[in-house]
Amino acid sequence: MKPVAFDLHQPGTLQHALELLAEHGADGKVLAGGQSLMPLLNFRLSRPEHVIDLSKVASLRALRRTPGLLSVGAMVTYAQAQRSPAVSATAPLVAAALPHIGHQAIRNRGTIGGSVAHGDPAAELPAVMVALEATVVAASVRGSRMIPAAEFFKANLVTALADDELLTEVRVPAATGITGAAFEEVGRRHGDFALAGAGAQVRLAADGTISEARIALTGVSPRPHRAREAERLLVGARPENALLEEAADAVRNAVAPIDDLHATADYRRDIAGTLTARAVADAVVHATATPTLEATP
Repeated sequence: MKPVAFDLHQPGTLQHALELLAEHGADGKVLAGGQSLMPLLNFRLSRPEHVIDLSKVASLRALRRTPGLLSVGAMVTYAQAQRSPAVSATAPLVAAALPHIGHQAIRNRGTIGGSVAHGDPAAELPAVMVALEATVVAASVRGSRMIPAAEFFKANLVTALADDELLTEVRVPAATGITGAAFEEVGRRHGDFALAGAGAQVRLAADGTISEARIALTGVSPRPHRAREAERLLVGARPENALLEEAADAVRNAVAPIDDLHATADYRRDIAGTLTARAVADAVVHATATPTLEATP
């Protein structure tokens, strides 16, 4: 298949891109890495009259670590983020999730902003951003606004972005203290979208109890899912096997996956709990094996 005919625009500045969106946003699509949009175009599931290619907007490729924050430009690729010491030091759950995204060729082209803006609840990064309480920066010719990740994802593939808005940046609060993270998922084949996935980032207190827990789940809900009840069970307790099983059961009781040709809802529900227990256990191990994190440049 080939896409329908469209006008291709390649702005060189953010301002020009926003002006094009203001003019053509309702009839157009934004092209970042193309790993989601190009298949939709080729199968004619998307038929835009205009495509706005962001590859020449250099300002969207910035990746910065500042006190208390990791700032990720929309056009930062998965591979760029995966190689960045700033990401692993500041947002360990992001770093843990990145190797699970597709294959290396996809990570070379796909972008952080593209994944978040696409809003697929089966993808790793949207759920991770919700769990980490990241902020999405959206810009238009009318100005910019900050959208908490928990409010950004509205439904399956539906976000809070208006037709004339562009996701320009994702801001992730920096991890601090004795913190570790892990990401686990199950798929039919390596590189496929996972049947279910779970990521955990935990901070340990000096006495070995969990002082903070963040759990991200994929493939189990119409929106990226944060397992808040499981997090509440973990905080203030020691990460022993019985506690991890309680957290796993809390996840199983909280999610509402669907049946499809790849797996049943019951299987996804069960495996989500199992993966949560594994991810938390691995995150604790990583926390004790890494230096204390500080929110400094």
